[in-house]
Amino acid sequence: MNDDLAALSARIDRTNELLQRMLAEVAKTPSTHAIFVDAGYLYAAAGRLVSGTEDRRTFDLDTEGLIEALIDKARTIFADSRLLRVYWYDGARRRIHTAEQQAIAELPDVKVRLGNLNANNQQKGVDSLIRSDLESLARHRAISDAALIGGDEDLVSAVEAAQGYGARVHLWGIEAPEGRNQAEPLLWEVDSQRTFDLDFFKPYVSRRASAATRPTRDDVRFVGAQIAAKWLAARGREALVELLPGHPYLPGSVDQDLLVEAEGLLQYSLRGQADLRRALRDGFWEHLQTQY
Repeated sequence: MNDDLAALSARIDRTNELLQRMLAEVAKTPSTHAIFVDAGYLYAAAGRLVSGTEDRRTFDLDTEGLIEALIDKARTIFADSRLLRVYWYDGARRRIHTAEQQAIAELPDVKVRLGNLNANNQQKGVDSLIRSDLESLARHRAISDAALIGGDEDLVSAVEAAQGYGARVHLWGIEAPEGRNQAEPLLWEVDSQRTFDLDFFKPYVSRRASAATRPTRDDVRFVGAQIAAKWLAARGREALVELLPGHPYLPGSVDQDLLVEAEGLLQYSLRGQADLRRALRDGFWEHLQTQY
């Protein structure tokens, strides 16, 4: 009898030891988050909020700047977590990338997923793509938190699928001038809600650029270097040391100051000009890195 009790006690001790080791390993595993963007919702809601229209043809959306701002916001909200990537869901004829969608796909840490556009320019298949990705990533423990930017009631099943595997889903919305632009069942289902207002989106949405002469990438890169020199002179090397670990991203406030000053110097809007925005940041970073 004593031998049996001793053996049982040894097995319990062994089990406890294994549990402690497992918990220690889990504690060392960093949390991971991803951002899921329903581009159809984003364009419509941001366009309505800033320019008064949902018609994409009448305004430019600085997708690169906005994506970086969303990444920056997620970095603040999920402070102890790392970004997996941004998933950008949009529609396209025969699922063939447009030039704008291709530019977005080339951004670091961004995955573009395309549904179809029907004859009325309505997205088809986007909700199922979001559900598939959310469910798969949650099932494989690739994410612990998902920031979902959308408003369609059809996304409820995607939220439920991810939550079923233990992921938390946080709904990010865009302020509506009147009423709501997100379905109530979706609001009820998520783990948390957050709404971004006019001030957040205003820097990234603008009416179509006029026929002003478009600057070259070299012109914009040079302006980025000029602004970097002024920035460094004003803030000093300590600020530079703090900024460098974030490369290639810039904090939202720095990025917006860079954009506004560059547009003033160039007398040209860079909103919606992904290649020129990239050249501007390249020039800014290249000058700073030569000074380090």
